[in-house]
Amino acid sequence: MAKKKQGLGWMEWLRGWMYVIHEMLFQRIMASHLQNPLALPPVNDLTCIVTGATSGIGREMARQLAEAGAHVVMAVRNPKAAHELINRWSESWHGLPLNIEVMELDLLSLDSVVTFANAWNARLGPLNVLINNAGIFSIGEPQKFSKDGYEEHMQVNHLAPALLSVLLLPSLIRGSPSRIINVNSVMHYVGFVDTEDMNAVSGKRKYSSLLGYTSSKLAQVMFSSVLHKRLPIEAGVNVVCVSPGIVHTNVVLGVLFSQPLIPRFRSTVNC
Repeated sequence: MAKKKQGLGWMEWLRGWMYVIHEMLFQRIMASHLQNPLALPPVNDLTCIVTGATSGIGREMARQLAEAGAHVVMAVRNPKAAHELINRWSESWHGLPLNIEVMELDLLSLDSVVTFANAWNARLGPLNVLINNAGIFSIGEPQKFSKDGYEEHMQVNHLAPALLSVLLLPSLIRGSPSRIINVNSVMHYVGFVDTEDMNAVSGKRKYSSLLGYTSSKLAQVMFSSVLHKRLPIEAGVNVVCVSPGIVHTNVVLGVLFSQPLIPRFRSTVNC
């Protein structure tokens, strides 16, 4: 019987960090030919759910999709902040009224995920795009668990979005051709998923926020691949993972600067 793999080999670890460093150093050069910002074509016929839409990447996606004509649902933990954003966007926008609504969603609660999905599916309408953007990287903080009993990175970055994706499949099938977009990270290259120790509590691996984050991002890639392969072609639902590269958000600020130079903080885009 083959011995169960306990972690990354040193060659895999080195190759993974080479991918990370390459993206950090050469991303701007590789993308220099692209228009910034890259204008979206009219998408008036799309209904899109964006999680974590009050900060960082999610905020920009929600705004640009709405300005391009999409019906955007901001799935957020803080509805008040989302409504304030919508008001600001509407005041500065000179086109047709933005078609945006807000629904509460807390990825640290699987009950909240189920409630959200049930409420959306009850509309019996189509969903064209689900963007699982929300995520956390609690840099330098001790290991924490959700009330559901899961390590927080694993729940917010993988388990909750995976559950949301599966529960929303009826609406996604009604909106086909549709797409599930999981916002990932190049850091998944240095992750390792131990299916027998998803919470990293066995002691086989010393927990760190980096381990929690990279493991959760690799788990998301693995789930996306399995879901895409198992969905029948006639369902018309594609599942993709995307790495946005190095983006100026709170998460990246915490990665690029060492702990002695900045205060410890909970870096999160799960808003």
